[in-house]
Amino acid sequence: VVAALLTILVRTVDDISRSARGLLEVAGKVAGNTANIPQLEATAPVLGLIVEEAVVQDRYMNALTDGYGES
Repeated sequence: VVAALLTILVRTVDDISRSARGLLEVAGKVAGNTANIPQLEATAPVLGLIVEEAVVQDRYMNALTDGYGES
């Protein structure tokens, strides 16, 4: 009985060890995929500035072309 219980214990410990190794591999990949999130957070304000500048440029172009081609 003791030998059977020890065998079960050894198998269980081995399963836990394999699972932990698998988790460590996945954790490294997750860390690599999430490393640039702080840079993405800085993107939104820059996009807002780009939109503001695009509106200004659009107004300039409209001012230059207003009445162009009319006889």
